[in-house]
Amino acid sequence: MQIPDSFILVIFGGSGDLTERKLIPAMHSLYTDHLLPGKFAILGLGRKEFTDEIYRQQMVIENTAIEPQDETAQSFSRHLFYQQLDMSRGEDYENLGKRLKALDEEMQLDGNYLYYLATPPGFFTTVTAQLQEHNLHSEDNSWRRIIIEKPFGHDLKSALALNKHLTDIFAEDQVYRIDHYLGKETVQNILALRFANGIFEPLWNRNFIHHIEITAAENIGVEDRGGYYDNSGAMRDMVQNHLLQIAATVAMEPPSLFEPKPVRDEKAKVLQAIRPIAAHDVPGQVIRGQYIASKIRGETVVSYRDEAKVAPDSQTETFVALKFFIDNWRWGDVPFYIRTGKRLPTRVTEVVAHFKKTPHHLFKSGKNENSSENCLIMRIQPDEGILLKFGMKVPGAGFQIKNVDMDFHYSDLIDDELPEAYERLLLDSLNGDNTLFARADSVELAWAFIDPIIQAWADDPGIKLYGYPAGTWGPRFAPTFRRDAGRLALSL
Repeated sequence: MQIPDSFILVIFGGSGDLTERKLIPAMHSLYTDHLLPGKFAILGLGRKEFTDEIYRQQMVIENTAIEPQDETAQSFSRHLFYQQLDMSRGEDYENLGKRLKALDEEMQLDGNYLYYLATPPGFFTTVTAQLQEHNLHSEDNSWRRIIIEKPFGHDLKSALALNKHLTDIFAEDQVYRIDHYLGKETVQNILALRFANGIFEPLWNRNFIHHIEITAAENIGVEDRGGYYDNSGAMRDMVQNHLLQIAATVAMEPPSLFEPKPVRDEKAKVLQAIRPIAAHDVPGQVIRGQYIASKIRGETVVSYRDEAKVAPDSQTETFVALKFFIDNWRWGDVPFYIRTGKRLPTRVTEVVAHFKKTPHHLFKSGKNENSSENCLIMRIQPDEGILLKFGMKVPGAGFQIKNVDMDFHYSDLIDDELPEAYERLLLDSLNGDNTLFARADSVELAWAFIDPIIQAWADDPGIKLYGYPAGTWGPRFAPTFRRDAGRLALSL
């Protein structure tokens, strides 16, 4: 693994929850794995009044996400610094420039800065404009990069405006739009499974695959995110970014090289080829739902509309099931199904490729003729692995066929837990590798696909928002939604 150049990681929102739970623990893990250079600094920026020592104590020494607390944690903490900053005050950016220069000279860090905007999206343009005004964005003999968290806009119009703003200040290859799903080992292994194994790639097309399902189920509700979620919903929160990016990974053509531009080019081609869903087709191809009060294992769970900071008459969807097609040579007329929701029975994310049945019903078993189904299941979380289902003869007289599983767990490859997504993505951004980050055109293409669906919901009050009891698998689907592929079914 390549070790980055010396750097300063500058975290806007450096005293916030994301920094404490994910960013600092990820950097600590990279440090303990000897994947960081000898010279680096992490500068947290926030409105709280911290000294460097208090910041180190809270973010490292007392951080329960960092285990174990040993000499490594102590030595890592000495790389952390803090500065108070109001993101809307120009004077504070002058002080930031002076602090960066002082750290540069003191620690000999070569002027390489990675800015991480761990802030609400409303501050993206404010911070980047201030970085430009104080000349903290330009590259000379050093590099400057910036990471922003989703959402990348609220719709296509705002995404276009955000991308234009960012690329007026930074070059596109300086901008890293982070999607932590793409940093998961099992999402990356979808590419390895397809392109490193000659047995799968020849079958990965419309001639052999009947349909593909992508499921991201959560068993929790909106918790303390009601204010944000009620203005977002499952379509914007999960489908536009995470799940369409996974679909592009599953469906993309082999890149000419495994390098950032060829890989991201092929993903963009998939998103460009998705067949638009017209307003009159939305009721038959998109199902939306909202969880209602229920009892789960004897405990009463409130409805979505009774969650904190949620409007009592909210029409926001907490569940979406979506059917779409990719109009290209490989996937013509193969249905893709996406399903995501909150307050479902379990937490699981997986991709299932359902292969076509054999054309000849050779083996018959009562009413179920040729009942075996071939599926390749790629489990992204929590039980990461790959499962292949195929039919085998039951021992004994006759030829009764039964589905069996060939099961592989990624934990079998390593003794430790799989690396956190933020570890891989932070290391890639420090190394200037944006393969696993969303490019501007991909973000815009995803918004262009889902915007008409959201608009159809807004324009037509006759499109139903189904209620589903918390702890169930969502609303019952309209018969036309899965006429050609049976029911949505997890591999559990």
